[in-house]
Amino acid sequence: MKALVAQELCGPSGLVYTDVDDPVAGDALLVDVRAAGVCYPDLLLISGRYQLRVPPPFIPGTEVAGTVRAAPAGSGFAPGDRVYGATLLGGYAEQALIPPAAAVRTPAELDDAQAVSLPVNYHTAYFALTRRAALQAGETVLVLGSAGGLGSAAIQVAKALGARVVAMVHRSAAADFVAGLGADVVLPLLGEWSRAVREATGGHGADVVIDPVGGEPFDEAVRTLAPEGRLLVVGFAGGDIPSVKVNRLLLRNAGVLGVGWREFLAAHPDAQSDTARGVSALIAAGLRPPAPQRFPLAEGRAACEALAAGQVFGKVVLEP
Repeated sequence: MKALVAQELCGPSGLVYTDVDDPVAGDALLVDVRAAGVCYPDLLLISGRYQLRVPPPFIPGTEVAGTVRAAPAGSGFAPGDRVYGATLLGGYAEQALIPPAAAVRTPAELDDAQAVSLPVNYHTAYFALTRRAALQAGETVLVLGSAGGLGSAAIQVAKALGARVVAMVHRSAAADFVAGLGADVVLPLLGEWSRAVREATGGHGADVVIDPVGGEPFDEAVRTLAPEGRLLVVGFAGGDIPSVKVNRLLLRNAGVLGVGWREFLAAHPDAQSDTARGVSALIAAGLRPPAPQRFPLAEGRAACEALAAGQVFGKVVLEP
């Protein structure tokens, strides 16, 4: 089969489109990949900057959607089933393996390119907002990195759960895209932007902040928190890991909460089915991931370069 292989840990330039051996199902589902998601952790992995170090050569790709070719007995799946799921590696290929516990039936309302955004972005957003933040309808959610895959998912999930959403953009061209996702207010990430957030919320501030960026915006995000507000640390796309000035938390009875969806799943495997049901219910009620930016698998290097350069709104998808 064809696959995109990381031959060196030097970022997208180390990816080579080539022939590799077909995977063997064993205890996993063997899936004909119809769409593979490109996400920020993939970029870190192929650059050697992820917390997990994988020596090359390897096939990256943590998100896949497609059709089951072979399934182990007792897995609950059968050839022909449409599924999506998260894998540690192997997604950038014509076929991939998904552990049965990590596989979810694809909602009939979505095509594979839409569904591939679910296992990381939408499941993380749903877990973050419902479990970690205990979001209540009517609360205000502030989303940083709002034009990215996770940010766009957070906007849609928060709106579907009844929240008011304020979205921050650092790319002016992203404003229309983010507004189209349902954000109630879109503000530029410029200067002391926390003042603009407070003005947009009538001085109340944000009840929940979703921060997949980290770095310099973090301190300003803390200033936006309402009394008893919760800041959710989802990632560090900005590159730097910030520190917390806890006096600001004390004065507002606010909290900073970590969101490690993969780590939570490792300890609580049943959370996968619960979260999948929750996300599927939102889809049945009308939520639709935005149209992804599609690349042929053979042009996967260009797709990764586009994501790394901030040239993508929403999701990047590879299609074999």
